[in-house]
Amino acid sequence: MPTRGVLYVHSAPSALCPHVEWAAAGVLGDSVDLDWQSQPAEAGTYRAELSWQAPAGSAAALASAMRGWDRLRFEVTEEPTAASEGARFSFTPTLGIFHAMTGLHGDVLIPEDRIKAFRVKAALGEITMDEALDGLLGVAWDAELEPFRHAGEGAPVRWLHQVV
Repeated sequence: MPTRGVLYVHSAPSALCPHVEWAAAGVLGDSVDLDWQSQPAEAGTYRAELSWQAPAGSAAALASAMRGWDRLRFEVTEEPTAASEGARFSFTPTLGIFHAMTGLHGDVLIPEDRIKAFRVKAALGEITMDEALDGLLGVAWDAELEPFRHAGEGAPVRWLHQVV
């Protein structure tokens, strides 16, 4: 079942930009020519956005194709369909990959087994409940990516869809 999504490349060194395009083209099955803009949050890096339409699960494939590249920061979102939940993947060089299922309005959906696992860790004193919730919601990734999301005045803003 087809769905829509957005690839946000928050920062990539110039040498990595063509590789990002090739990786996206390999997953999406079409040529990709991104409009790279200078990233003011980190000198010498560039940012770009790509709206895409492809089969459900393509966000995971995009994230897998790009994870682990040094100095790359990105997010991939995928809208839910009648047969699948939505998804958000965030990647930073220091934190690695974060994945969250998302609902119709973009809210993070936390599976029951993940909640149970964090409750056990909290009961054993390995983690506080606040730390567990922050981990489930990807708070550290949001904190690290936030300066890169605000790329400067005039940056394009794209909405997947507007909820009325």
